[in-house]
Amino acid sequence: MFDATFESLWQHEYPEWFRNAKFGIWSHWGPQSVPMCGDWYARNMYVQGSPQYLYHIRHYGHPSKFGYKDICALWKAENFDPERLMAKYVKAGARYFVSQAMHHDHFFNYPSKLNRMNSMNVGPHKDIVGMWQAAAEKFNLPFGVTEHLAASFSWWRVNKGCDSYGPYKGVPYDGNDPAWRDFYHDNYEYSDAITDWPYTPWYTANEKFKDYWKRCMFELIDRYKPDFLYSDGALPFCDTWVEDEKYVLDDRYKEGLEVVARLYNKSAERHGTSQAVYTQKSRFADIYRVGVLDMERALLKGASEYPWQTDTCIGGWFYDAKATYKKPREIIDILIDVVSKNGCLLLNILQKPDGSIDDEAEFILDELGKWFAVHGEAIYETRPWKTVSEGTSALEFKDFREDAITWAPSDYRFTCKGNTVYAFMMGAKAGESAVLRSFDEGEQVRSVRLLGVGEVPFVHQFGVLTVKMPEQLPTEYVPCLAVKLG
Repeated sequence: MFDATFESLWQHEYPEWFRNAKFGIWSHWGPQSVPMCGDWYARNMYVQGSPQYLYHIRHYGHPSKFGYKDICALWKAENFDPERLMAKYVKAGARYFVSQAMHHDHFFNYPSKLNRMNSMNVGPHKDIVGMWQAAAEKFNLPFGVTEHLAASFSWWRVNKGCDSYGPYKGVPYDGNDPAWRDFYHDNYEYSDAITDWPYTPWYTANEKFKDYWKRCMFELIDRYKPDFLYSDGALPFCDTWVEDEKYVLDDRYKEGLEVVARLYNKSAERHGTSQAVYTQKSRFADIYRVGVLDMERALLKGASEYPWQTDTCIGGWFYDAKATYKKPREIIDILIDVVSKNGCLLLNILQKPDGSIDDEAEFILDELGKWFAVHGEAIYETRPWKTVSEGTSALEFKDFREDAITWAPSDYRFTCKGNTVYAFMMGAKAGESAVLRSFDEGEQVRSVRLLGVGEVPFVHQFGVLTVKMPEQLPTEYVPCLAVKLG
């Protein structure tokens, strides 16, 4: 059993199911999808002049009259069919599934006894998390939940404000209504700071909120016993965006440590040993990390000794009618790069307010499914090879931007399984030879297969492996060679 200390939690081992799964799908979905106007709607509708504020006042009215609580009541999820969606996700290659339990908006997607603003009492009148879990279990997928509540205390300070100009100048937003203080948070002491860093490190959250967060996490863990728990940020309530030596490992982090220990111990009660995964974004402070590193829309430069995860989305984080989606090839490129570096990709598939997905999302899933049907063996249960890549082209993600790149024929990414090395040909062209320079003279190449085709002619001399490619490639996207070593 694990104690709520860094020293104890550092002993937790990464479960094999996560090491092997490589690709998961996420439902980042809730009332903020209702306006179909993108991420952080619950915050930005209270920031005068922001695009979402302007959308809100022109579609629903001023937030002193029609606030976020009223948006929540509009969410119905009337066409939510989790079994149908889960079947699509499994066919598209997913090997674990994750449901949003609550976002920064403090609305819970399950029947909580601690928060009246939940999906059973308001809006859909459904246990969204429970429905997702039942569907995941039907398809034998590990099931996870994400919590974004820890950041909420500071993130939602803006609902205590008012317009600084215009017809409603000085009129308080509905977050000031005492009848709704339990939903909008008792965070008045921070109401004047609406443009600074919105997350909630230990020095801004009050003790009452920290305890509330912990009790909510206990409720979530005890109710669903998830295989996976994601915190949107560092270990609550750590502030790890500064140098480690400024902090002491003391009880200011006790709530976060208690929650992670609860997660691991509940898993151990079920399985004998803990099979749970906890992910956190403590990128700059390994000392605080008591689980798997998660990098939102970001990549490691090289392979990690330990499994890690990147999370991204096909468009924005919540449904946005104006958003441009990633193309299937872009998603496959990210997946290959992440897996070659010992990581997993968690992909958010956007849902409309009614719970359905649109035609573009259906197309993306279908294309991923076709690619995985041919190339799954080069992804699942693989590990990093001696080198991650060949070539000079590389994906670069900056400031949450993930721009597609043009690959050269000399660009490769590698994974391995046993004595087979998988070489993804990022810039391959049909009918041209693939030339790889990472197979040393001392490595005996027994055979080369092109996945989806079969064995192909090759020559291995002087540390150069040359493979003749057929006139037609097996899939529209990245092809892969399986190189069997002797």
